[in-house]
Amino acid sequence: MRTFIETDVPVHDPVIARENGIYYCYSTHGQFFSSADLRNWKYAGKVLEVLPSWVKKIVPENDGKDFWAPEIIFRNGKWLFYYAVSTFGKNISAIGMLSNKTLNPSSPDYKWEDMGVVIASTEKDNFNAIDPAVCTDENGQDFLLLGSFWGGLALFSLDSGGFVKKGSGPVFIASRQKKGEKQPEANPIEGGFIFSHGKKFYLFASHDFCCRGTASSYHIVYGVSEKLTGPYFDEDEIDMRWGGGTTLRDSFSFERWAGPGHNSVFRDNDGKIYLVYHAYDRSNEGISRLIIEEIDFNDSKVSI
Repeated sequence: MRTFIETDVPVHDPVIARENGIYYCYSTHGQFFSSADLRNWKYAGKVLEVLPSWVKKIVPENDGKDFWAPEIIFRNGKWLFYYAVSTFGKNISAIGMLSNKTLNPSSPDYKWEDMGVVIASTEKDNFNAIDPAVCTDENGQDFLLLGSFWGGLALFSLDSGGFVKKGSGPVFIASRQKKGEKQPEANPIEGGFIFSHGKKFYLFASHDFCCRGTASSYHIVYGVSEKLTGPYFDEDEIDMRWGGGTTLRDSFSFERWAGPGHNSVFRDNDGKIYLVYHAYDRSNEGISRLIIEEIDFNDSKVSI
């Protein structure tokens, strides 16, 4: 029987990393939690109390304290922490990066350092620079996947320091737009995450609307590709650039949980692979909680 973990951890847009046997869960608004077993979590602090001064210059309406949808990866002996700054409903946004030698807040080496802006978007762009996720292609090249609404999900290649290469992208790989039709005004797709397994790449995304408690219509979809840059096709062979996406989890999957979405995926040291996401608790005023469940991959399909 596959592992399914319901928690009372109040998170939105979660991502999990492991260091020295301890799991760390990061999420929107900056708070993070730690656990030794994925089941029992304790509050571990905030990544940043105040954002770097550049945030207000690029995103004037941001309050200088709040960020969204983090991503964390380990590269060249240090942790890189990506985060989004924006204002709701606008694409005047930016993705910043921090670095740290360790995730353990008790370590004398623990200190998040501002690395600056990775990429920004303005009202002139057809992408929204939020919801960062880093992925690696078959040649070892890192890419940044980002996007929320607007033109959809897009890829940008990264340099060795984790910054977007000058002149890179956007390469759009997923949208709600139907082929032959105009791009929908809302284009509700976001929270993209690419996970490689075997010789295939799996693109996960969240369709429809979050942040409405138990009325949220958020749901997790996925598609599969032979290449990181796509195209990604769902089980009905519909390209995710043209509205495709096989539903993996939605509000009808559970009695208790509504609007499951904004997932990440991680492979644990024992080889088990977990889908990590938030969902709104119907039994407790629609509070957003952390859900972790084991998944498997068979014949280019995700099994849960």
